[in-house]
Amino acid sequence: MSSMTKIWRNISLQKLPRQRLCLCPPFEFFNPSPKHISTKKFHSSVSPSQTISFPNFAQNITTSVPTTTIVSYSKLLAELSKTKSLDPALQVHAHLTKLGLHQDPSHRNHLINLYSKCSLFGYARRLFDESPEPEDLVSWSSLISGYAQNGLGKEALLAFREMHHLGIKCNEFAFPSVLKACSLTKDLVLGRVVHGIVVVTGFESDVYVANTLVVMYAKCGEFVDSRRLFDEIPERNSVSWNALFSCYTQIECFGEAVGLFREMVASGIRPDEFSLSTIINACTGLGDIGQGNKIHGYLIKLGFDSDPFSLNALVDMYAKVGTFEDALAVFQEIGRPDTVSWNAVIAGCALHEYHDQALELFAQMTCSGLKPNVFTLSSVLKACAGLRLQELGKRLHSLLLKLDLLDAFVSVGLIDMYSKCGLLEDAKLVYDLMPQKDFIATNAMISGYTQNGADREGLMLFVEMYKKGMGFDQTTLLAILNCSAEMQAVDTCKQVHVISVKSGLQSDAFVTNSLIDSYGKCFQMDDAARIFEECPSIDLPSFTSIISAYAQCGQGEEALKLYRKLQDVEAKPDSFVCCTLLNACANLSAYEQGKQIHVHVLKYGFMSDLFAGNSLVNMYAKCGSLKDADRAFSEVPQRGIVSWSAMIGGLAQHGHGKKALLLFDKMLKDGVAPNHVTLVSVLCACNHAGLVTEAKNYFKMMEESFGIQPTQEHYACMIDVLGRAGKLDEAMDLVKKMPFEANASIWGALLGAARIHKNVELGQLAAEMLLTLEPEKSGTHVLLANIYASVGSWDNVAKMRRLMKDSKVKKEPGMSWIEVKDKIYTFIVGDRSHSRSKEIYAKLEELGDLMAKAGYVPMIEVDLHDVEQKEKELLLAHHSEKLAVAFALIATPPGAPIRVKKNLRICLDCHTAFKFICKIVSREIIVRDINRFHHFSDGSCTCGDYW
Repeated sequence: MSSMTKIWRNISLQKLPRQRLCLCPPFEFFNPSPKHISTKKFHSSVSPSQTISFPNFAQNITTSVPTTTIVSYSKLLAELSKTKSLDPALQVHAHLTKLGLHQDPSHRNHLINLYSKCSLFGYARRLFDESPEPEDLVSWSSLISGYAQNGLGKEALLAFREMHHLGIKCNEFAFPSVLKACSLTKDLVLGRVVHGIVVVTGFESDVYVANTLVVMYAKCGEFVDSRRLFDEIPERNSVSWNALFSCYTQIECFGEAVGLFREMVASGIRPDEFSLSTIINACTGLGDIGQGNKIHGYLIKLGFDSDPFSLNALVDMYAKVGTFEDALAVFQEIGRPDTVSWNAVIAGCALHEYHDQALELFAQMTCSGLKPNVFTLSSVLKACAGLRLQELGKRLHSLLLKLDLLDAFVSVGLIDMYSKCGLLEDAKLVYDLMPQKDFIATNAMISGYTQNGADREGLMLFVEMYKKGMGFDQTTLLAILNCSAEMQAVDTCKQVHVISVKSGLQSDAFVTNSLIDSYGKCFQMDDAARIFEECPSIDLPSFTSIISAYAQCGQGEEALKLYRKLQDVEAKPDSFVCCTLLNACANLSAYEQGKQIHVHVLKYGFMSDLFAGNSLVNMYAKCGSLKDADRAFSEVPQRGIVSWSAMIGGLAQHGHGKKALLLFDKMLKDGVAPNHVTLVSVLCACNHAGLVTEAKNYFKMMEESFGIQPTQEHYACMIDVLGRAGKLDEAMDLVKKMPFEANASIWGALLGAARIHKNVELGQLAAEMLLTLEPEKSGTHVLLANIYASVGSWDNVAKMRRLMKDSKVKKEPGMSWIEVKDKIYTFIVGDRSHSRSKEIYAKLEELGDLMAKAGYVPMIEVDLHDVEQKEKELLLAHHSEKLAVAFALIATPPGAPIRVKKNLRICLDCHTAFKFICKIVSREIIVRDINRFHHFSDGSCTCGDYW
């Protein structure tokens, strides 16, 4: 690689913003003030370790440095400059001083050049100031070049001003360094002036000067001028092309860079290793793995496949936009990987979540003798965060402190690591100790709060950040909207919405989708729908957000409508959308539509997705088809606790208690540990099947065998088991022994038990507690009224009805849903809004006659209305679930199962009637009420009249 190519490689490492074009009077800019030519100014830019006086080099002279000619010393110093070999150079300098040859202009210039390259500007400037010939252009060029090569643009320009003030004219070797300094400082004004000098002195035709001008204009944001100058270069070489498309790459104009590369190849210029490594970076930025593969082919064809810069770029590209396997394969081809190589492959592991492998590679890197830097340790911190390795994370923190590498970038990684490991206090400590906090660090801290359920603290930190004017970006708003959604803080969500509009961030797709999601979780579907409709470009994530929002708000029908709209725009759904829709179908008991979503899961290849498999089990179980649920369960890959819990819960809801417990035992034998959800399902299975002894055993095993502390939900299940079985005293004893105050679920279970066993005293106690906890709920009044009615206390029934009226508590109306031909139909008691109402009521009348002949007698005692018996019979006959079944009989094929969902507990009369109807019409009737499933077939129900 030529020295000029190396210079351009260094130039390409700088990334510069655009600047407005402005003009400057040509030469008056160079009238320096005294401070510009102060030697002190130059020394102030040198680090303390460099501003030392010359040592007595004579002490270090060794006999290994022979007395040679001046030419030999010059050649030796030139070679030492190329390799930046400082220690031998110091010995040569000492030897030259001893021999009195150090004042020779050639030796002095070589030494100035060497010290400048090694960043020892104190030595270089001392030699320069002691020179009897201050007008020596070579010395000035060496000094300016040294400053520029070490990134000290301001110092280089100060030296240039001083040189110009002395009347020394630049040549083709000095101009590139001066222009590079202009690029470093983004000084377009001075750059234009230097350009003028180049033109006046006739050096614009020099290809290296022209290339540097192209870079200078590009790095100062003037790409029109840069391209114009590039086009005017008479004989462009690879360095010319490299200069331009490397600048495009640095400002992330990756497509333009790739286009320039194609132009270069088409013009017959052979790309070099720098061209190829730069374009590989452009392909990475574009995410274009196809073009990247082509460039990889060029590397091999042109024989640059051993170039370390190109190989590092390939590792980075494959890690970011290809496959990690390819990245690892390229990495293994590197003979002696450097820190950049290791960083690229370790970062690739972290990106692809191969956290174990990232740690293994880190160990190999340290064993190879290379020291990690901040980029290495940041990737390793990500691996620790991914694996929740607290102790290793803490050791890395200690290492960072020891190496004094704890900058803002690494601090953000530490905050993220501690947050994901659940060590929120440690994350907060790192954040508090940061001397300067920017919004990136604050974003990490807010996200940490959100991840650990401390949403309120996250919101408070954002408010503090906003008041300080710290600034924010879309990541900040996403984190805050997530906090708002979790807290269902509608007002905060609206305030963030306003901020997003004012800042222009609402146009960001992620912010828009997050707003839809947050409004949905806050049950503000009108706002969510409005944002969706106002989206300038509706894409799959937008549809995903709004579909999820409707599903979460219980508006499954709207979610399914939007899915059909998604198909109309020919957007391919992802597994998350399918899972959301399956859950919506489960809540609606939309069996037919659920089957259609199942077809799409198969079509798009999501069957291997664990979440999709679990959602299918849940959907079929909640739609009343245990056969389909069991088939879906058997096809779930690598069944986890969610899969087992879904199937056990499905069996429990359908009243197959013993099958549920057998499946639970099988789960334990397979080595899957239960969680609190599984054990709720197990206790529910015992409850629906009346398995009291089994329930007691499992309840006792919770803490003893599984280490799970019973929650209110587990106690409610257990109390319901005892209450339904008539063990009311045991149930009350358990309530008294609970380690916390009983909630509404506990008292609701006791009230239900009191209704079943007609225990007025217990019913009154439970109702009194429930009315205190949930005064707005009508169910308590209704159940207590039922208890009074069951013992013939009609005066108390009337009192309860008056109390409800006076308290303005409205009884929740009974509603039933049924799916026919992909459409959900809703019915309420006495409903005549359906287009086929006449047929429905005619079918009910027909069924009533047939049931009466079969021995059915309406159970009017369950109706609490103060009306005549005949009217009570009509009210019972027109319950919502009976209307739904009658509609199914006239609208679905003979013999097809009838699936009905009800929002309340099925009443005793309807339960009795369906046992008659299923036998009369020879159809299975499946009713899913608020508690469980009832499968009516051949005159009986799977619940065994125990519900």
